[in-house]
Amino acid sequence: MKRVRITVLKTTFDEPLAREYGVEGLGPCPMLKAGQVFYADYAKPAHFCDEAWKAVYQYVFALAHGTGDELFYYGDWIKTPGVAIVSCNDGLRPVIFKLERTDEEAVIDYTPVRHE
Repeated sequence: MKRVRITVLKTTFDEPLAREYGVEGLGPCPMLKAGQVFYADYAKPAHFCDEAWKAVYQYVFALAHGTGDELFYYGDWIKTPGVAIVSCNDGLRPVIFKLERTDEEAVIDYTPVRHE
């Protein structure tokens, strides 16, 4: 399994929807900023938004376990092998991420507990 680099490409904010549905003072995501980089493999990176992780983890898993040579979804989505562009599912202020498979091997940094 390989590590996956997660780069925050941009944070967005849908002001008309936020005015209609959001609470007073709502703005862009306060947790993530463009340019931040995280590394993931089998688990959510430290300081990464829990809700964003729920939205992107399946792509991280696919990239971590793939060969890095294949394109997602039959080659009709992203033109670069080993890359996915995804977003969290906050409808008012989504954050857009670039996921890239690296050549670095993932290392489990805990001892699994085995119940017998």
